[in-house]
Amino acid sequence: MPSSVIRFFRYAPGSRELKVSFVSGRLYVYEHVPPEVATAFRNAQSKGAFFNREIRDHYAYRDITHEHAG
Repeated sequence: MPSSVIRFFRYAPGSRELKVSFVSGRLYVYEHVPPEVATAFRNAQSKGAFFNREIRDHYAYRDITHEHAG
């Protein structure tokens, strides 16, 4: 189901990094995300609700918006 908040996300199991792009244009990388959390995120009916409940404020992150601009 499309999200009104999250444009896309990608998970890199080797580094356990979850890259999340928001419809606002912001792009973040969340660190040390376990594979089972990434799988549950992928399978969640509401990506935004899952993100807010299980990822936001639970994992260290960095804003890479400007690294990918242009």
